[in-house]
Amino acid sequence: MKRPAVYIVTNKRNGTLYTGVTSNLPQRAYQHREGLVPGFASRFGCKALVFYELHEEMAAAIAREKQIKAGPRRRKVELIQATNPGWRDLYADLI
Repeated sequence: MKRPAVYIVTNKRNGTLYTGVTSNLPQRAYQHREGLVPGFASRFGCKALVFYELHEEMAAAIAREKQIKAGPRRRKVELIQATNPGWRDLYADLI
């Protein structure tokens, strides 16, 4: 599934949220799960993929990531709740 995607990972339900963009979501989600990339997400233990959107072009995915990041936390939680109300880790759905 090499397609541009915007995603949100978390450390627990209603916990710390990290929003990112990637061209290879399964690989990036695996990197988060294993803590392979140093930075905010690994520092706060954000390993569970709870939201993602696929896009046709990277420019659209980057624009959407910026839009999500600029919004309040409440909107990020609403995005997750709308598509994944149980905050289930969606990683298994990717592989």
